[in-house]
Amino acid sequence: MVEKINWDNTSAVTKTCEVLKKGGVLVYPTDTLYGFGCDAKIEKAINTINTIKNRSGPMSVIAPSKYAVETWLKLPGSDKKDVLKKLGGATTVIAPVKKNIVSKNIYGHNQTLGIRIPIHPFCQKLSQNYSNPIITTSVNRKKQDPLTNPDEIIKEFSHEIQLVIEDGIISGVASTVYLFEKNKWTVLRS
Repeated sequence: MVEKINWDNTSAVTKTCEVLKKGGVLVYPTDTLYGFGCDAKIEKAINTINTIKNRSGPMSVIAPSKYAVETWLKLPGSDKKDVLKKLGGATTVIAPVKKNIVSKNIYGHNQTLGIRIPIHPFCQKLSQNYSNPIITTSVNRKKQDPLTNPDEIIKEFSHEIQLVIEDGIISGVASTVYLFEKNKWTVLRS
């Protein structure tokens, strides 16, 4: 049975951290869509999300702050500043990061990582209270639209996830994705 908790419940962050530490998978609200989440260093949990979505490869994470992201980046100072300027809200930035920030299974080409700092208060509280980066990827199976209703999410994924943090229907648009490579920006999704 999947537990469902409202995002502003006083125990929501604590319960989410417990699921993450145990290698579980959850669904949580962001400022754009609901996201699947897990600890970005626990390969078993990452594999579960890949199985659910019938995919493999790079995934993005949420970050607690630009300061935290600055410590992850493997870039010279001026390039770091460019990346940090783009971060925030409905924006994902893919940039080179240091080793051991996340599992090697979610890095992209040349040890890059997709990073978001969502403005949803739950994401901010969660990422500030959990020690590792947290996966964020849309709640859908391959080639299907993202689900926007918590009850539909539970119906579809009840045997594959442990927790749903709900915030009503969220039917935003996926984040804009920027790739920073060789001192230039490329828009991968707008």
